[in-house]
Amino acid sequence: MAIPTNIKHVRTINRPGITLCIAREGESERVFTGSSDAKVYALDMAQEKPEAVAYEGHASYVTGVAVAGKHIVSGGYDRKLIWRETDGGKLVRTVDAHEKWIRAVVASPDGSLIASVADDMVCKLWNAESGDLIRELRGHEQLTPHHFPSMLFTCAFSRDGKYLATADKPGHVVVWDVASGEQAAAFDSPEHYTWDPRQRRHSIGGVRSLAFSPDGERLAVGGIAKIGNVDHLDGKALVHSFDWRKAERTFALEHPRHKGLVNELRYTADGEGLLAAGGSGGGFFFWLDAKENKPLGDEDAKMHVHGVACGEGFAKVYAAGHNGVAVWEMTA
Repeated sequence: MAIPTNIKHVRTINRPGITLCIAREGESERVFTGSSDAKVYALDMAQEKPEAVAYEGHASYVTGVAVAGKHIVSGGYDRKLIWRETDGGKLVRTVDAHEKWIRAVVASPDGSLIASVADDMVCKLWNAESGDLIRELRGHEQLTPHHFPSMLFTCAFSRDGKYLATADKPGHVVVWDVASGEQAAAFDSPEHYTWDPRQRRHSIGGVRSLAFSPDGERLAVGGIAKIGNVDHLDGKALVHSFDWRKAERTFALEHPRHKGLVNELRYTADGEGLLAAGGSGGGFFFWLDAKENKPLGDEDAKMHVHGVACGEGFAKVYAAGHNGVAVWEMTA
């Protein structure tokens, strides 16, 4: 397919607070978002003026949301995972899932599994239907190289569901065999991490996004390049790609124009294009030619993009950010 590098903003549904994550129900225009007000919201984006239906239950920021079969699963800084029915939002179960803040919640491609990662540096796999814990994946250090608490920011399944990648603040990436729970590979991407050499008490960055290529051979890693002032996200948006089985980097790109964290990565169905989204004060979308390893079309998002939900064709991309939920169209 041609890489859809023409990026057009359609509309923004303004929401109070910060919309931190988003998931889409199948190929419909119904989305679920997690917010800084501790609520999950359901919105039908097909409506002219979508009415946000609120689901309560969390006690702090909702930082991860996934749709798996007939369930919405959300996780937050309250360390809980909450299952609800997609049809009506009925509460199914609440699980004390982690010992520290949950950073991300994702569903396997077939909807049978939920993966959650948190600052206890553990990835947990759950049965999406029953909520039973299947196994814990432990491959990340509790402390950074400078002996401060680390963070486990993100995880992603391969398209066939056989592998799961996790990544942390210092840039350590682990690829897991989902069936066995064994490590299939591990490597480091330290350029995504900045340590303050002056005051020696503050660091920033980390790997914030992961995406397997459709053939499962490459793993894209997103974040921010080295930062001069660790109190600001003034580093260039940074994307690396790895042949993860060999632990070899295949390309590295600091975007020439956009600064901030790459919070989301999405491959086209043929693996030739790679969409990156994120930001700092403002936000961005940009496309990479994943074969030629070069930047293509890009656009200011006018919001710090925390998450995206889209289909393989990228006809519509739903973005969660500081201003609410925005709809973008992307064409070749």
